[in-house]
This record gives sequence, structure tokens and C-alpha cells, in this order.
Amino acid sequence: MEIVTRFAPSPTGYLHLGHAFSALTAWRQARAAGGRFLLRLEDIDPGRCRPAFAAAILEDLTWLGLDWDGVVRVQSAHLPEYRAVLDRLATRGLVYPCFCTRGDIAREVADSAAAPHGPDGSPLYPGTCRTLPDAVRAARLSAGAPHALRLDMARALATIREPLHYEEEGEGRVACDPARFGDAVLARKDAPASYHLCVTHDDAQQGVTLVTRGSDLRPATDLHRLLQALMGWKVPRYAHHALLTDAAGRRLAKRDQAATLRQMRAEGVTPAEIRARLSRAGPPSAAPV
Repeated sequence: MEIVTRFAPSPTGYLHLGHAFSALTAWRQARAAGGRFLLRLEDIDPGRCRPAFAAAILEDLTWLGLDWDGVVRVQSAHLPEYRAVLDRLATRGLVYPCFCTRGDIAREVADSAAAPHGPDGSPLYPGTCRTLPDAVRAARLSAGAPHALRLDMARALATIREPLHYEEEGEGRVACDPARFGDAVLARKDAPASYHLCVTHDDAQQGVTLVTRGSDLRPATDLHRLLQALMGWKVPRYAHHALLTDAAGRRLAKRDQAATLRQMRAEGVTPAEIRARLSRAGPPSAAPV
């Protein structure tokens, strides 16, 4: 089978070494196997994504010496496709509108003696709107009340006939437990679709056979496998690589002002130097850069 990998950054800032490491890892996997390397811009979040950052991503990758196959897929140009997925799930009774604010959820969780927590440690949504009477729900929708769309996890799992798993490079079969995400958001009030829905849809539509991404996203694979099963999408293999860290052991992140590729370029660092540096810090374990 042809290997198809992808790099899918969000244009919410400039690329840093952590991004370059992920892109280079996926690019090398594809090129070594004579496969295809795709570039996708995940720009669904209108509040944080900027055209200038999108343009900079293409410029920085080209400067680094990476090329990609086909046109760049820009998620904001495919909103009707994500809406169609949500409609299909809604027709099966697997999603419901959630009118709760963050404050509403926090208060209800605070009133619970032992609220369950998700993979990231945050309390799970208590299901407030899942049991709203149909008349109340219809009235709120008719009035244009802001709402998110949540997956009814219990109903979704009830439609799955076999245990879910995925294949992790170097490990083999990994069992999934999507229930730990609770009623996950598939469309936010301020965004037409969630990361979880868009990424699984796009990987299927683009024929991605090997998803290469950071280990911080590994827990999300359980939820992604459920969406793939619900929609009948082909399941890729996964390769979750370690995250690069700074000298203090902190993962490189935009919010911590990690040095960007364009900053390093301005300081005279060459693409060859960066690629050699990333090769030394490569898998299987994270290393300071």
C-alpha cells in the first residue's frame, strides 16, 4: 500500500522547531517509501487563525527544503463537508445541541461530589442538555440560542459492534476507550466544526494511510477511531512521535514564545543546520533542542 502522510498545522502563529520536527518526520516517511506527503491548514478557529500565518507556513516549509504533493487543503474552504457529516450523525440521533456556557458547566460540575474527568484532566461535561425535553430544545433553537453540538457518547458506542483499536507504529494494536471523552464537542458555538471531526474527515478524504503527529495528540486517537467507525471511514496507521523540549524540559509551544523558524533564519541559521539538529533530536525519545 502506498504511504500517504501529512502535516496539518493551524495558522495561529509562526512555525517553531517542534512543528518542523513533526513536518520533517512525516515528509521523510513518505519520501523514503516513495509515497506522498500532504500539507493541510487547519484554520477552522476564526478567532485565532490569520492569513499571514498561513502564508508563513508555506514559506517556512519551502525554506526548510520540504515539498508536498498536490494542492494545500484549507479546512475553511470545506465547511459544507463538515456540516454534512454533522447532519448525518444528527439524522441517526448521535449528536445534540448544547446551550450551556462554560460557567453553567463549571457550576454543575462544582455541585457534583465526584465529577469524572477526561484524558486531559478536566471534568467531563455532565450531560445537562442531553436530556432536555424536545419542546424546550426546539424552542431554544427556534429562538436562535447559541449552541454547540455534542456527540451522544452512550448512543454512539451502542452502535459499535466490535472493540475499537488502532495500529501504532512500533507497538502494534492499541485498544481504544472513547468513553473517557464523554459527550465530546463536534461543533463549537464559535466554530462550525471541531478539530476532532475535521481531522478524521480530512484524513479519510485525502487517503492518509499514516498519521504522524505529536504524542500529546495520542489520547485523541480513541475518539477519532470512534468517529471513523461511525462514518465508515478507512482507518490509517498512527505514528505518535515524542515532543521536543527546551533546556528546561518544557515542550516547545507557541504560547511559551518558542523560537520560530523565521527568527532562526534571521539569525543566520541555515536549513541544513536545522535539519541536522532535528535529526539528532529524533525519535524515539524527546530531547532538548
